[in-house]
Amino acid sequence: MDSVKIEFVQSMSELSDQHRYDLDEMAGDYPFLQYNFLSLLEDSGVVGEGTGWKPHHCLVFRDEQLIGFIPLYFKYHSYGEYVFDHSWADAYFRYGFDYFPKLVTAIPFTPITGPRLCIKNAGLDEVTRKSIPSKIVEQVKALAHDSDASSFHLLFPTAQQTTERQTDFDFDRKAVHFQWQNRGYQSFDHFLEGFSSRKRKNVRKERKALLDKGIEFDVLSGGQIQPEHWSAFYKFYVMTYAKRSGHGGYLNKAFFDGLTHTMTNELVLVLAKREGKYIAGALNFRDSNCLYGRYWGAIEHHEFLHFEACYYQGIDYCIAQGLERFDPGVQGEHKIQRGFEPVFTHSLHWIRDDAFRVAIANAVKEETVYVEDYYQACRQALPFKKASE
Repeated sequence: MDSVKIEFVQSMSELSDQHRYDLDEMAGDYPFLQYNFLSLLEDSGVVGEGTGWKPHHCLVFRDEQLIGFIPLYFKYHSYGEYVFDHSWADAYFRYGFDYFPKLVTAIPFTPITGPRLCIKNAGLDEVTRKSIPSKIVEQVKALAHDSDASSFHLLFPTAQQTTERQTDFDFDRKAVHFQWQNRGYQSFDHFLEGFSSRKRKNVRKERKALLDKGIEFDVLSGGQIQPEHWSAFYKFYVMTYAKRSGHGGYLNKAFFDGLTHTMTNELVLVLAKREGKYIAGALNFRDSNCLYGRYWGAIEHHEFLHFEACYYQGIDYCIAQGLERFDPGVQGEHKIQRGFEPVFTHSLHWIRDDAFRVAIANAVKEETVYVEDYYQACRQALPFKKASE
């Protein structure tokens, strides 16, 4: 470990061309840790000065080679993370302490489980490779002390990384998301064969209702996505966010424009049209195993349109492409009746102050009981046939 050093950078632009290549090699085809995605967030101004997300990424080098990386941000609010700790911040405030800034390893505005600590596999001995993640966490904790950050949070790591890193943090906070699993389906109808009769009829009724209205869908990827498609989708995205929350969304036009030039092969855009005019859209990312549903918008309201654009079209795509999983993001119990199964997601937390650490850990322990009960209730509500049917 003597030749290994850890550094922090305040922008992805500080990485050399070789280090960008090294990062993408470590990230594999998981799109949200690739250099192009993380740098586009910064270049478009979605994160950075004035956004509450201040990049401070952690890099590990051996000699001049990049062998480890985690995305890291100083956070000055809790928006765009989807692990809700507002009550923790309120408790700090009530007792006269500052919860912000905090340190967060996350993919901004992307509540998708995936690798968070990237470590190079080839060319490293096993002892070095296994010791690097703990060394990174130690350095981030030291940074928290030096910068007076209240805490360090690792959001939505894989199950394996959660298990491996639990001893580096104070507690693991569980949540429940809903994902679709491909069990070798040959078609959407094949998938529905596993549903109970009533639930199967409901899904078919929803799909037919849109066909009866003359609503059609274009599923575009790669070079098929043209500027007019982006223009339509961005309009849907902004108007839907504005109607729902009073602002135009976390992401701006520069971000979506940048995707067309940097991540074309990772994108799957579903556009709904009626009478030849686009009326709604859902943007997904993909890798070799999974489709990730991310952003949605519409300028016309039609019953079941959201379900079709965001879920059923994605399932059709996964079956056609042989993808193993469809992860549409957070929330949405309505996904259960459409065959999306509950899964546990995780976030790991370290609290610098001893008293707050104990109080928050106790609260999370109590919360976990309810989360696990909720998971079981969701499983009971799935639309699949029972053994007796």
